[in-house]
Amino acid sequence: MVAMERSVGFQSRSPVEQYLHDLLAQIATNTEGTVADYIPELAKANPEHLAVVVVTVDGKVYSAGDADVPFTIQSVSKPFMFGYALQEYGLETVLKKVGVEPTGDPFNSIVLDDVNNRPFNPMVNAGAIAMSELLRGENHAEREATQMDFFSRFAGRKLTMDQTVYQSESDTGHRNRAIAYMMLNSGMINGPTEEVLDLYFRQCSILVTARDLAVMAATLAAHGRNVITGEQVISPGNVRDVLSVMATCGMYDYAGQWMFDVGLPAKSGVSGGIIAVLPGQLGIAVYSPRLDSVGNSVRGIEVCKRFTRDFSLHAYVDRTDTRAVVRRMYHGDEVTSNRVRSQSEIQVLYQAGKNISVVEAQGPLHFGTAERLLRQASKVATSSDTLIIDFRRVAYADRAARMLLRQFVTERSATGCKVVFTEVCANDNLRGFEGAFAEEVASGQLAFVSDLDHALEAAENALLERHGLNHREEKLKLSELELFQGLSREEIAALEPLILSFNFKEGQTILKVGDEGRLIFIVARGSVSIHLGEPSDLARRIASVGPGQSFGEMALLDGGRRSANACADTPVLAYAFDVEEVRKLAQTRPRIMEVMLANMVRSLSNRLRAANDQIKALE
Repeated sequence: MVAMERSVGFQSRSPVEQYLHDLLAQIATNTEGTVADYIPELAKANPEHLAVVVVTVDGKVYSAGDADVPFTIQSVSKPFMFGYALQEYGLETVLKKVGVEPTGDPFNSIVLDDVNNRPFNPMVNAGAIAMSELLRGENHAEREATQMDFFSRFAGRKLTMDQTVYQSESDTGHRNRAIAYMMLNSGMINGPTEEVLDLYFRQCSILVTARDLAVMAATLAAHGRNVITGEQVISPGNVRDVLSVMATCGMYDYAGQWMFDVGLPAKSGVSGGIIAVLPGQLGIAVYSPRLDSVGNSVRGIEVCKRFTRDFSLHAYVDRTDTRAVVRRMYHGDEVTSNRVRSQSEIQVLYQAGKNISVVEAQGPLHFGTAERLLRQASKVATSSDTLIIDFRRVAYADRAARMLLRQFVTERSATGCKVVFTEVCANDNLRGFEGAFAEEVASGQLAFVSDLDHALEAAENALLERHGLNHREEKLKLSELELFQGLSREEIAALEPLILSFNFKEGQTILKVGDEGRLIFIVARGSVSIHLGEPSDLARRIASVGPGQSFGEMALLDGGRRSANACADTPVLAYAFDVEEVRKLAQTRPRIMEVMLANMVRSLSNRLRAANDQIKALE
């Protein structure tokens, strides 16, 4: 009975969460450090509180310990205020107000950069006070609201302020007042000084949880896009600048040792919070109020050390294999589109398909990976008329990658090779990517096509036309239709009274999975896509048929239910034959059925052979 109760009460954890729980159990035995008491309200924190939260850039949250215990953000707020200033005023203006050099001094040091007449960096109190002056608003209340709204957008929920801690900070913040008035005296801030200080005290008193801080850190990891709400809070370029200063100044005079041990941009606060950021992957937040001599959480540092060591997350661990950027490379004689082709067309594609090259990219594209991708693409496309690069599995493409790609497109165009990019619009990781190539598209050097299959079909059509196999717009005579090849004039004449004609609008569903299979369709004009899944889901087609080709033929064999959907790609004129009527005719003219079945088998055999060849090529 006891075993059953344990089983019922057991809740499975993911491997990551189980690791975090085990880690906290080990770290909890460390009781070194003391709770901050220079702000009286902070001294009331429970020293036993301990939490760690990891949030990935796609919004997955892993937590252990006291993840939802509220505490004030304190100095962990500083990188976000720096990000606000950069977003609102731009780097050039902000750098006139604050520098980016580490000081090697405590966070509340009354040391200023007299040479440049500004605080040394935005991670110390002096720099943070200077950033508070940049809050926009017509009056103090509006600037306070602006501040709270900005932090809430980073956290993905509405945050509040701890009024008691704020009052305690304001009542005892004599050192910060000294810093502010020295800055006023030097012209580093313009005042009114007490209002600027008030905003700074309020900023430090914002209530958060470890979960909130992890979301905020993950938003920096996601290049400024909130991983919960999807809002772009600050630009990727500003995130880069924030993380740079966090890496050098975020842990005060422990920053060098931190980068050596942990190796991630980070920021700590005297309430016991620490955030760390692994760009492109995750944000981590730790909460434990016991602090060391320089004001960092003792157990928080240990958690981060262990976490990054165990998972090899240090920034300078070599984890990028640029060789993996190319998933596959092949030519048009090895892999073809899903367009159903005649035997003569298939023969040309097998003989001349090397004029079409395909490179499937994957992973992140930065300088190293993009350089390798384009080097490999150049090799495979040496003698190609068309080069298709598929971006379906690309995680992102930074500015360097886009610049290299633009140069590559221009170079290939000079050799007479048309470059095609596919799967860009459907890839949420590549927002804005297409806009960077407007000039290349306008000049005809580059084309964007929705998916790889359609790009292959267009390249094949161009190749077939160069070999004299022009695509006719229509095939209206029964004798021209593949299903009836080999029938005599008399047999064709016997079939003609059975013809049904249908006109379908572009995008109209012709067949649906599960429909009764009564009719065989033959395309006379236009194009029809065959696809699986829901009728409205056209993302992945398994075949495309054009003039002279048939679909729904399986009804002639078994008369069962439809196993695929058919949709008109263009306005379509189609002929149809009722299966039962054809069978009745076959009773007096059996050769008609024999020829039709033989043509069906030949067509299906060609499709199967082509599919087998592609499977081998893609292994």
